[in-house]
Amino acid sequence: MKNNLELLRTQAEMTQQELADKVNVSRQTIISLENGRYNPSILLAFRLSRLFGQKIEELFIYEEELNNEKSII
Repeated sequence: MKNNLELLRTQAEMTQQELADKVNVSRQTIISLENGRYNPSILLAFRLSRLFGQKIEELFIYEEELNNEKSII
């Protein structure tokens, strides 16, 4: 899942550790989120969205995988 976390964090002039402390997670969790290796729990997504004044869907961009199955009508 893509996200705007690193951009918002740097605009707020926050370090990864400062952000981690504000939302009660480890710095490693923030690193993994920013690199797209980890999808947040719904509670963490809410904490981050409130902190940055963003809707969850503005902060985290879900891209649905397209499959090649035919629709049944």
